[in-house]
Amino acid sequence: MDGGILLYVPIDKDFFERPVLELARNLVGQYIVHELPEGIMAARIVETEAYHGPEDRAAHSFGNRRTKRTEIMFGAPGLVYTYQMHTHTLMNVVCGPVGTPHAVLIRAAEPVDGLELMRDNRGLKLKMKDWTNGPGKLSKALGVTMKYYGHHWSDKPLFIAKGPGAEKIETGPRVGIGNTGEAVHYPWRFFEKDNPYVSKYRL
Repeated sequence: MDGGILLYVPIDKDFFERPVLELARNLVGQYIVHELPEGIMAARIVETEAYHGPEDRAAHSFGNRRTKRTEIMFGAPGLVYTYQMHTHTLMNVVCGPVGTPHAVLIRAAEPVDGLELMRDNRGLKLKMKDWTNGPGKLSKALGVTMKYYGHHWSDKPLFIAKGPGAEKIETGPRVGIGNTGEAVHYPWRFFEKDNPYVSKYRL
C-alpha cells in the first residue's frame, strides 16, 4: 500500500485490559505500526501466541519468575515486552492486572505500508512472504530493537492501531516450545486461516 498510506491511530489503552487468551485472539487483524523519520511501516498481525504467566511452563514468568528480563511482565497491560533470542528481537504485549505476568507474542504479520523500508531491512533477495512470517523476522522488518522494552503499545512511534480484523481465526499449539510438558499441547496460538504470512509450525 505504498503511495497510499493509511492514517494509523494508536489503539486505546483499555483494548489491552482483557484476559490473555482473549487479547491474543483480538490482536489478530490489528495493525502494528512503526513511525520513523524515514517513513511509516505497518503490518497487519496474522499470528499471535498467548503465555499464561505463572501456570504456563512455556512462559518466561512460569512460577512468577521475576528477573531483570521478565520484570516488565509484572507491569500494566499494554506494555512492550521485548527480549532477545539468538540475534533476534521478539515483541510481546504485556497482559493481565499489574502483578500478573501474562503476555502475548506477536508471531507474524502481513506487510501493508512502508514496503521499501521493510525490504531494505530484510534484504533485497528475500521474497516478500519471508519478510515477516516469524517473530524475529517481523521485528527486523519493522526496525524494532530492544530499546522499546517498557514502552506502551498505545504510544508512538511503535504502536498498535485498529485494523480490519481477520476473516477466520484458527487455533493450535504454540511454536518451538519443546520440553515444557503439557504446555506443548495448549491451543494458545491464534492465526488467520490460509494467510501466507503465518509462520511454519514446529515443536
